[in-house]
Amino acid sequence: MTRREILAGAAAMSLNNATKPRNVIFILSDDHRYDALGFLKAQPWLETPQLDRLASEGAHFRNAFVTTALCSPSRASILTGVYAHRHKIVDNNTAIPQGTTFFPSHLQKAGYKTGFFGKWHMGNSGDAPQPGFDEWVSFLGQGTYLPNPNGLNVNGRKVPQKGYITDELTDYSLNWLNSLPKQQPYFMYLSHKAVHAEFEPAARHKGRYQDAKFIYPPTMQETGEMAQNRPMWVRNQRNSWHGVDYPYHSQLDIADYYKRYAETLMAVDESVGRVLDTLKSRGELDSTLVVYMGDNGFAFGEHGLIDKRTAYEESMRVPLLARCPELFQGGKTVNQVVAGLDIMPTVLDTCGAPTPAGLDGMSWLPLARGESTGWRKELLYEYYWERNFPQTPTVHALRGDRYKFIRCQGVWDIDELYDLQEDPLESRNLINSENHKAIAAGMRNRLFEVLEQTGGMNIPLQPDGGSQQSLRNPDKAKPADFPPQFIGRPKGPARHQ
Repeated sequence: MTRREILAGAAAMSLNNATKPRNVIFILSDDHRYDALGFLKAQPWLETPQLDRLASEGAHFRNAFVTTALCSPSRASILTGVYAHRHKIVDNNTAIPQGTTFFPSHLQKAGYKTGFFGKWHMGNSGDAPQPGFDEWVSFLGQGTYLPNPNGLNVNGRKVPQKGYITDELTDYSLNWLNSLPKQQPYFMYLSHKAVHAEFEPAARHKGRYQDAKFIYPPTMQETGEMAQNRPMWVRNQRNSWHGVDYPYHSQLDIADYYKRYAETLMAVDESVGRVLDTLKSRGELDSTLVVYMGDNGFAFGEHGLIDKRTAYEESMRVPLLARCPELFQGGKTVNQVVAGLDIMPTVLDTCGAPTPAGLDGMSWLPLARGESTGWRKELLYEYYWERNFPQTPTVHALRGDRYKFIRCQGVWDIDELYDLQEDPLESRNLINSENHKAIAAGMRNRLFEVLEQTGGMNIPLQPDGGSQQSLRNPDKAKPADFPPQFIGRPKGPARHQ
């Protein structure tokens, strides 16, 4: 026996005696918004039978969020258990800081085999194998749905991509899983490219929803009842790269775009079914914790916007489903606010491995078991302005069980407050409501308390890089007027300060 095997065995023996080494499979999809699930009927024709099964046989976390709605920061928070301002990977170009430890390294020390399959896309780090994983299959950047000259990186070797990426990643992951001895504990991370734009359904799914009737979101209105007291920057973003009037500087149709999104999701749903079937064939279905999550949401017209980055529900809220009958009963809906930050402590808790001190996340296993004592009352959200996409400012938000407070940084505009119980679509900004001033003030103060407590009082600055998507369509929405509360009248001689 090698020294490494002896150390791994000793580490495995140090696991929490109350918890046996339990296998965990974590499946992450890209840009999967929280309500794009068949059983939620947001679009009544969308079908996700395998994800519906995961919810009915496990737990559906209906208030699950990411703390930064952008690929790299969100994925880094999942793997480190801390906010973006702490792990420092604040956009898709920031390099991974030296000394960063991803939680699968802790599992390796506890005797686990770990495998990563799919989209890494963190810190512009390429596709090379990363510390913490025994098995590695990835691709450059966003990758492509269909084979391309770059191919795949399989354990440091360049290998051709042979087929549709969702299917191929599932093949690699399940081949690795079936190669493991039954007594070997494992953590498998299946990280799909789908459903990232440009949406490309598998050939077998193309056209499935072409005749479906898309329900446009009511808050897509530019003005009126569903756009009350909307910030100027949001109104101006309507006519931009991330707005419905000039989406990606094209004439893209939102309805057709969503239908391609839904068709692309079908292969992900089938992948989940294949994972569950493989676990059943190995006799591990009920003993393995299977977690499915999106890395951020995606707007399809809400507030006049498309894509992500904002602190609105469609952007920061994600699907989170979990199944493990040996740990918790099925058919459960969890209402508490959980986040990507919680994946690391949850997995370590499930595996009985020691959890490092100082994380911003917490294990949600007690919630899945019906225990709620000591859970968080609010969640911090942060997004830092990108020169490449200048239409969205730096945003901090505090999302509570009922209210959400949103603060923009670096622009001349108003903040936002929404009563999510009375206004789940976030159509009425209450920031100027006399009846809600105390709530807004309290949440603003609490927001800064959380930032101060977690070392988040500095705005990160990165060197300029890449192109800037900053055009407007002259035939669409005109620049928004300043909000009424910013319109003043001269009161006397000017006083300089």
